Amino acid sequence: MKYSSIVASAVCAIALAPMAVAQNSSVYTPPKTSWGVPDIQGIFSSASLTNLTRPQGTSGLIISEEERQKLFNKNIYTRVAKEEAGDQQAVTSGKEKLALLTDANPDRAYNRYWMDPGADLGKINGQYRSSWIIDPPDGQIPFLKAPTGVGARLLESASAEEEFNDFGSDNPEDRSAGERCIGGSLIGPPLNNTMYNNNFQIVQTPDHVMIMAEMMHDVRVISLNGQHTPGVIKKWGGDSVGRYEGNALVVETTNLATQQRSQISAKGKVTERFSRQQDGTILYEFTVEDPTLYKQAWKGEMPLNPVKGLYEYACLEGNYSMFNLLNGARVMEREGRKNGARKAIFAGIADSDE
Repeated sequence: MKYSSIVASAVCAIALAPMAVAQNSSVYTPPKTSWGVPDIQGIFSSASLTNLTRPQGTSGLIISEEERQKLFNKNIYTRVAKEEAGDQQAVTSGKEKLALLTDANPDRAYNRYWMDPGADLGKINGQYRSSWIIDPPDGQIPFLKAPTGVGARLLESASAEEEFNDFGSDNPEDRSAGERCIGGSLIGPPLNNTMYNNNFQIVQTPDHVMIMAEMMHDVRVISLNGQHTPGVIKKWGGDSVGRYEGNALVVETTNLATQQRSQISAKGKVTERFSRQQDGTILYEFTVEDPTLYKQAWKGEMPLNPVKGLYEYACLEGNYSMFNLLNGARVMEREGRKNGARKAIFAGIADSDE
């Protein structure tokens, strides 16, 4: 009898075990602020070797470990690090096959000491991503035509990068906002990642949400009052209005200042969604709509990973190089040369010579 009771108890425990597991595996509920909305506050980083657009020849959005290693080895930052370590085999650039960090290379930029792009490709739900764009399925920006004008300021087009830098040089006001240390692109919309200073701080109040970028300490203030400002008023970072939907903050942005590097024209709109995940990251999702520039709306998502703090970013008007830049333009004029811009080593730019 005693043996039978033990067996019966064991069978009952086994039968009930799945139920107990199911009861304990509750859906994650993110924290709330003291006024009852989803708490997404903190300091986060978008640093990653994954870029907005997908490298050509990649199999798809979610990639294997083998393909991750291939993209890692081809990445411009990895190649610069290898060159500094003395490996010249895998770091040549351009038709002349010049080392990336030699003065003879016109594409030369900073050495690896100044770069902090991230150590690996980005992951979402434990899976490596080849791009932040998830739609269109090919991971590319669906331009209506080759970027010109406002479209030339788009971040991820190599031709746009060249045109963006090809401003006038008669005075400092002719130069780009980036060279003048105003209106950086990392506060979005949409948010992005680049070769350094990828940290953000998010602060919430009952009436507003603030996103401050470490890069240039740019700030975007999101109003929660539901009202956009008149369309004639263009703002750095755009006119952002937010609302809470379930466990997420949803933000719609329009009326972006046209002098700012951006993914949209003055008629475009970006919708963003911020939701805290169980591991402490923020899942950042965005949709870009702009019939002036694109064949269709396009979407992306990226992780914002928690970090400890922000660093001071001392841009100082192009690190006091504005005088030299303008003086160089005068020299080129005297020599009868065109004042054009060469494509530099930048996130998403010149990451492969193949």
